[in-house]
Amino acid sequence: MTLQLSTCITTANVMSLRRAIHTSPACSHIIKLTRLRVVDNSEIGKRAMAEGKPPKCIHIYNKKGIGTIGDKVLVAIRGEKKKGIIVGVKQTQPSLIPKFDNNNVVLIDDNGTPLGTRIHVPIPHILRTLLKEKNIVKGADFTKLLALATRFV
Repeated sequence: MTLQLSTCITTANVMSLRRAIHTSPACSHIIKLTRLRVVDNSEIGKRAMAEGKPPKCIHIYNKKGIGTIGDKVLVAIRGEKKKGIIVGVKQTQPSLIPKFDNNNVVLIDDNGTPLGTRIHVPIPHILRTLLKEKNIVKGADFTKLLALATRFV
């Protein structure tokens, strides 16, 4: 009888330990402090990626606080604050919008002009319509960003 009691206690201890450990799945959406991958050939972006210190998102310019394709973000890169446009995300997307392996960003200045002269990865075709919608509201010109892209998905 004592043997059964001790096994019950051991099982109860294990069950309580399992409940005490909380694991959550890795987040695939862009929130504050998310690491991003610079996909243009801007000088600051190339140096940061070569050093193995990718930029981190410190602010998302929308009401939800979760970044998606076409959103403007503020990133901390090599001790500086730069703005960027999200051109690819890992999170599950609605139909006709591709899902990427990394969270990709293109660095821009305050006017919406890209800092680089080339974009190395294909960008989603839906980005064209998303940026046109946001262009009317925000006033920035993102047509140069679309002109730099050579491949669309």
